[in-house]
Amino acid sequence: MVLTLLLYLAVMVAVIGVVFAVVWRVFGRSEDLPPLEKGTTLTRLPRAGITGDDVRSLRFAQVTRGYKAGEVDWALEKLAREIDELRTALHDLQARDEIESPAQRAE
Repeated sequence: MVLTLLLYLAVMVAVIGVVFAVVWRVFGRSEDLPPLEKGTTLTRLPRAGITGDDVRSLRFAQVTRGYKAGEVDWALEKLAREIDELRTALHDLQARDEIESPAQRAE
């Protein structure tokens, strides 16, 4: 009876050791990655002329303790709409100025 109990205990320790080794090998030792250099990001945007579609196409890396994807998507959509509205208003104002400018020169 005692021998059987010791055998079960040895097998259980061996199984736990194998599972631990596999998990350690697959997931690593939970080492921290070095921080990104200042001024770098994994998310890309154009340097200038950002449009609503640029904001809509943004994708962020998924992390264990990251933001809720739905909230990020909502915020990006709101920003994209605002950028589109501002660009439309700017374009309309520039077009109006181009129309008024020759008329003012003629006077």
